[in-house]
Amino acid sequence: MLPLNTMEDFHRDISHHALRREDGTILLTATLTDRYHDILMEVVVDTETLVVTSARVDFRKAPTDDCPNVTGRLERLAGLVIGKGLNRKLMELLGGGEGCGNLRSLLQGLLPLALNVKAAAGITDEKEMLDKIHDQLVGTCAGYVTPVSRDEVNGSR
Repeated sequence: MLPLNTMEDFHRDISHHALRREDGTILLTATLTDRYHDILMEVVVDTETLVVTSARVDFRKAPTDDCPNVTGRLERLAGLVIGKGLNRKLMELLGGGEGCGNLRSLLQGLLPLALNVKAAAGITDEKEMLDKIHDQLVGTCAGYVTPVSRDEVNGSR
């Protein structure tokens, strides 16, 4: 049996955390760790408007000395509204030879958490919270389908 190289037996951990803060902002934190990376990202979002107010990344470990050069591009997230067209905007900011696919991946999982935090604001009952999040996110993915009326289910209009 051939020995496996480091990419044929590869493990990566990605973690996302959302915390609503008393100052009216949401602190979003993401980490990515693997054999070659140890990345910490922090994004601050206004809870009401879902506008990114600041973003920073720390490459604690990277496969090349050039990887941290992308940190300036992350600062361009300030002013971005989390919502429709988010993936396209992330590609514009962090795509291509001066971007970073790992940062895009982190942000694509991290930024939508702000929508959940806003939708669930002030609710302590978990079922009520999940119902409200569902109502807010209808049509955004397979888990949040548009409710159908009883007439549509029965085939009448």
